[in-house]
Amino acid sequence: MAAMDQKAFLTTLFQQAVHAVAPATLISKHLGQLVKPPVTGKTLVIGAGKAAAAMAHAVEKAWQGELSGLVVTRYGHGAPCQRIEVIEAAHPVPDSAGLAAAQRILSLVRGLRPEDLVLCLISGGGSSLLTLPAPGLTLEDKRAINLALLRSGAAIGEMNCVRRHLSAIKGGRLALACYPAQVITLLISDIPGDDPSIIASGPTIPDHSTAQDALKIMAKYQIPLADHVRTVLENEAAPCPTPDHPFLKNCRHHVIGTAQIALEAAAAYARSQGITPIILGGSIEGEARDIASMHAAIARQILTYGQPGTAPCVLLSGGETTVTLRGEGRGGRNAEFLLALTQSLQGLKGVYSLAGDTDGIDGTEAVAAYLAGPNSLDRAKALGLDAKSMLNDNDGYSFFAALEDCLITGPTRTNVNDFRAILIEES
Repeated sequence: MAAMDQKAFLTTLFQQAVHAVAPATLISKHLGQLVKPPVTGKTLVIGAGKAAAAMAHAVEKAWQGELSGLVVTRYGHGAPCQRIEVIEAAHPVPDSAGLAAAQRILSLVRGLRPEDLVLCLISGGGSSLLTLPAPGLTLEDKRAINLALLRSGAAIGEMNCVRRHLSAIKGGRLALACYPAQVITLLISDIPGDDPSIIASGPTIPDHSTAQDALKIMAKYQIPLADHVRTVLENEAAPCPTPDHPFLKNCRHHVIGTAQIALEAAAAYARSQGITPIILGGSIEGEARDIASMHAAIARQILTYGQPGTAPCVLLSGGETTVTLRGEGRGGRNAEFLLALTQSLQGLKGVYSLAGDTDGIDGTEAVAAYLAGPNSLDRAKALGLDAKSMLNDNDGYSFFAALEDCLITGPTRTNVNDFRAILIEES
C-alpha cells in the first residue's frame, strides 16, 4: 500500500468499528426483540452516557407507542429528540447540570405503577453525567474525588466502585426508585469485560462491592480523603442493593453494544481487503505505555518469526488503558499509547498504526484518533520534536498535531472505548 492508502485503510477500520456500535444500528437491531410497549401503563425513557441521546433518538424512531422521558449526555453529544428531553452536562468531571439531571430523573420515576415500563438507556460516561452525591457529600466533593481518580492511574472498574458508594443514584439505587414499575436497561458497554454493574457505575444494576472496597481503592492509590467523606464510606447509610433485593424482581438488562462487536466489524472489513485480522482482545487494560510495548513486541514477532500470524495482517484490540499523569502535556490515553508505540517501534519498516476513542474524543481533546507510521519519528525530528521527552510530559496530542496525523470526527455519540489497529505489511 502507498502511505495514503495505509492511512485510509486504518481510518476506514475505525469508521467501520464505530458504525457497528452506533446507537441507530444497535437499537434498530435489538429494541423490538427485547422491549415491548406496556399493555396498560405508560413508557418512561431515562438514561445517561455519551450515547444516551443518540439511543433515545433511535428509540423514538423505532417505538410503536406513546413515550416520554429525559436523558443526560455529554456537552456536544445531543440528538434532535422530539418526545424525550435531552440535557447536556460535563464529562469526565461532573457539574451542576449533571446534578440537576439526576435530580429530575429521580423525580420522574417516583410514583410509578406495576403496569408502567421504564426503559433505561445507559452508556459509558454516565458516571459523571448522572451525578447525585450521597447524603453528607457535595458536588465539589464528587468533583475532587473524580479528578484524583482520573490522575491516579486507577482502572475504570476501581474508579466506578468508588463512584457507586459515594452516590445516591448509582449502584442500583435508581432501579429501587423505579419500583414497582418494570425496568428494562439497554447498555452500550465501555467496560473491559462488559460487566453491567460497572458501566456508568450501574444505576439500575445490583452491586456486589462494598464501601470497604471503595476505601481500599482510595488507599491503594494514596488518594487522601476528607474526614467527612471517609465517614460517609465507613457508615454507608443506604448500601447498594444486592441481586436478591425484592425491589429488583421486575428489572432486566441487556448489553447490546460492546468492543468485541466493533472489533469484529473492523476484522470483517480487513478480510474484505485481503488483510488478515488478528484480534488480540477487547478487554485490554493497563498503563498505556505498557500496553504499547506489548503491541510493539507482537509486531516484531510477526515480522521476524511469522508468529502469531504472517504479514500482511492487522492487529486489532480494544479495552481501556490508563495514564498515570506525571507531566503537563495535552492528550488522552490513546495519544499516550500511540506515542509510546511509536517510540518503542523506532521506525520499524512496514508497521502503521491508529489508536482512538470510539466516542470521537480522546481525553479532553477534540480528536477521535491518531495515526503513525515508520517515518513518524524522522518527521518529528525534522520539526524539532523530541518524542521521548514529549512522552514523559504526557504530551501525545502535541506530537501528533504537529505531524498533522489527527483524525477528527466530532462526537460519534457512541462509546465502546479504545480502538487500536496496527497494520503490518510484508517486508
